[in-house]
Amino acid sequence: MKSSTFPFVLQALLAAVFFGASAPIAKLLLGDVAPIFLASFLYLGSGTGTLLVKLTQRIRSKEAEAGIKSPDIKWLAGAIISGGIVAPIVLMVSLKSTPASTASLLLNFEGVATTLIALLFFKEAIGRRAWAAIIVITSAGIFLSTNFESGFGLSLGALGIILACVLWGVDNNFTRNISGKDPLTIVAWKGLVAGTFSFLLAFFLGNPFPSLTTILGTLALGFVSYGLSTILFIRSMSGLGAARTSTLYGTAPLAGVLLSIVIFGEIPSFFFIIAAILMIGGAWLLINEQHSHSHAHTILFHEHKHNHDDPAHKHDNTREVHSHEHEHPAEEHEHDHMPDIHHRHAHEKKLFIKYVFRGRIKLRIV
Repeated sequence: MKSSTFPFVLQALLAAVFFGASAPIAKLLLGDVAPIFLASFLYLGSGTGTLLVKLTQRIRSKEAEAGIKSPDIKWLAGAIISGGIVAPIVLMVSLKSTPASTASLLLNFEGVATTLIALLFFKEAIGRRAWAAIIVITSAGIFLSTNFESGFGLSLGALGIILACVLWGVDNNFTRNISGKDPLTIVAWKGLVAGTFSFLLAFFLGNPFPSLTTILGTLALGFVSYGLSTILFIRSMSGLGAARTSTLYGTAPLAGVLLSIVIFGEIPSFFFIIAAILMIGGAWLLINEQHSHSHAHTILFHEHKHNHDDPAHKHDNTREVHSHEHEHPAEEHEHDHMPDIHHRHAHEKKLFIKYVFRGRIKLRIV
């Protein structure tokens, strides 16, 4: 792993730890608050906490991040609807009938969904090692979501969590398109809009209002598990891309499992242990990935936080971290890279015809 990608990997893993703690603690809170109100206060905690951090940042230092512009609004709105409004409500309802430890590991489907959406709809490059990680994590999810006691079939709670992960996968890919912009602004908007919508929905449905103590606890959990986690996730996506960041996010269950054992005294089953090993293995595959090939950069004009010590940003003598619109010239070169905000190029697909024994022909796309 290159030293230049290590900070992004570390941010993804730390985001996973913060988010992994949310499932068992949220399940504990479900006894005192209705699922939709719980989702509401989690996102309001994320939005208000992040907004306070943003205001403090503005007071103490100059703005160094790129702001949200008109072309970014469609991506931000899509992320808010899919991942901020619908997904958490589906998750909170599903948690009522799903063990906390199982729910924590099933949340890894978010990485699988994000990767497949990034590949199929946003044409993000995914190599063999990344595919291996996807297959390993998917296999782990099958162990957790199959109801072996009642024959073939899936529990509704497990299916609900998988659906929430797919919606978060959509959210992640929409957010990927604005990952070079200020993550505090993105998280604040997502948290406040999504939290307000869920609050109004719970209120009009007549859900019982929770106690003040429960509200404060949920707001704090939302700020850490949804707010800080998402900020780190967005920063990581700007350097690793959506697919790889989300797969690293698959380590989230480690924090969730430990808390589930401590809080609920849950004893891991055989399938649970197998799933955990598979998911750790999948994350390890991705951490050690190397991706290098000759590629061409077209002229790129964009805005994001940077400094001019970076060889790719030596357009003047300013050394402080800052943000402004700037141009990258067209060039062609080869080096180890990830699908960061400067390397979201398409990979040419070539069809090779390989002759094998007995006259059979094998077609392979690489």
